[in-house]
Amino acid sequence: MSTITIDPTLVDPGAERVAEYSRRGYADDVLPIRPADRTWKTMQFITVWMGPIHNILSYFTVVGFFALGLNAWQVVAAIMTSAVIVSIGYILNGQAAAKYGVPFAMQLREAFGHKGALLPTWIRGIIAGVVFFGLTTVSSAKAFDVVFATIFPGFMDIGGGGTLLGLPIPTAISYLVTWVITVALFLGGQKFLGRFSTWANPAVFVLVVIAVVLAVVNAGGFGEVFAFQAVHTAVTPLIFVSCVSALVSNWAGPIVNTGDYTRNATSMKAPAVGFPIGVIGSYILFTLVTVSFMASLQVATGGKFDINSPGVFVQAINSIGNPFVVVLLILAMNVGAIAFCVFGNMLPAGLQLTAQMPKVFTVKRAAVLSAILGTLILPWAFLENTDVLFLFYSFIGSMFGPIAGIMLASYFIERKRTLDLDGIYADYKGGQKGSLPAYNWRAVGLLIVSFVITMSGTVLTNVDVLVQLKNLAFFAGLFIGFVGYALLTLAARRRA
Repeated sequence: MSTITIDPTLVDPGAERVAEYSRRGYADDVLPIRPADRTWKTMQFITVWMGPIHNILSYFTVVGFFALGLNAWQVVAAIMTSAVIVSIGYILNGQAAAKYGVPFAMQLREAFGHKGALLPTWIRGIIAGVVFFGLTTVSSAKAFDVVFATIFPGFMDIGGGGTLLGLPIPTAISYLVTWVITVALFLGGQKFLGRFSTWANPAVFVLVVIAVVLAVVNAGGFGEVFAFQAVHTAVTPLIFVSCVSALVSNWAGPIVNTGDYTRNATSMKAPAVGFPIGVIGSYILFTLVTVSFMASLQVATGGKFDINSPGVFVQAINSIGNPFVVVLLILAMNVGAIAFCVFGNMLPAGLQLTAQMPKVFTVKRAAVLSAILGTLILPWAFLENTDVLFLFYSFIGSMFGPIAGIMLASYFIERKRTLDLDGIYADYKGGQKGSLPAYNWRAVGLLIVSFVITMSGTVLTNVDVLVQLKNLAFFAGLFIGFVGYALLTLAARRRA
């Protein structure tokens, strides 16, 4: 059976081949989406990240930049640099899926082998999906505390100061509410999620703009806003790049599995145009929120706040003063956080697990499991201070960086922008050997080596170069993954 190309950019495997892949036991959720069945145009790719970027966890991360000594303008530069890098990552790593309609977990088989793909699949679907779900949900819960305390005076006194597994009782209640809303939204289905993001995310945009205006007024004008600096210490280029690496790591999960979204693109142009407009445009507003809110908090508290606590951003929101606006803003930002959980964590976790164990999981069942596990890891421990949060981002970056690098090298250099669909969807259980190996040890070994190198600085703290690699984990891993795999591929060609 030959591949039928419907247009110059999108490849249609044909109904017969898709049906054959289904008979081999592959779930509908991980089969190639044929071009005629795709629904995401440029506007969907513009709006999909407009709300999620304005999630509380992202703001918690950027507060840490001020703790390291960056001033307002340096924070703006770090955020916008991250936006450009993230946009490029989305475009490049989403090309294969956009062309062939395959999800991330299946595409991985090209680079890692049909069994070797389990390693990056579990990294993205379980480790990152679970932990990010928990972190995002507890961040939103801390913000919901303010909402509930405003509506129900005395809410924060519930439980008499008691805790549940280390989480204050009121925040535990907020966490439960956030958890239920997030899971319910996911269970509404992907078509509902598409409509939700198209309409809800621009609404978040409007509400955040209103809040920025109020925060700027509170701070005394833009001059005061961009003069804000919480800690007056020298900022070296390495510190600046470390901040960029941390924020990119915050969005590295979607960079790695961006194919789960681009596979639904009606054209190659749609994500290539939509992602930069949506991401960079959203980050421009994100920078204004960050610096104006912190400047507003500086005025409201007379500079008396703990910049080393990621949760200080909730105080910054509250510094706006008007209870109605504060409640509305937190609700708007939590819409973004919930969308981030759904699109960036639950959906990838569900797709990855279903791709590898289709007889055990459906996408919804696997996603709900990730939400449960995301709570059992007690994610609030990661938000105790900025040092712990940055260590988490180094850990995530050390895995996502090389995965992205290997995927890019595999598709653009080794495969020359082609995918072997029959090899990806081979009938291994039916005795068919398939054209792809069980393990591509070049990719698997490189992923492991890269992780060890980039995280060694956590243990070998007296080796400065390793400490710096840990701080730049995503970029270091991306370089090792891409260059290393490209060199190994070229060496293998010479030997052949």
